[in-house]
Amino acid sequence: MNDKDPIEITDEMRQAMDAAKRQGLQKDLRTLAANIRADAQGRYDSAEPGWRAGVEWTLLWIENTASQLTEGRP
Repeated sequence: MNDKDPIEITDEMRQAMDAAKRQGLQKDLRTLAANIRADAQGRYDSAEPGWRAGVEWTLLWIENTASQLTEGRP
């Protein structure tokens, strides 16, 4: 690329970059939830109910947040 022929970034390109960022974050959040779930499962038997409820609430929040990243978007 040189200064004589600058590349124009179109709205479609911006939308595609934004969608890719959201999808990457969504994947990272779902991976985080899966890791938390896997780590917590071995501890459920000896954990107090409040701890279990907190883990479940956290997992639900992560999943809902991940879903909202691409909900209603092209």
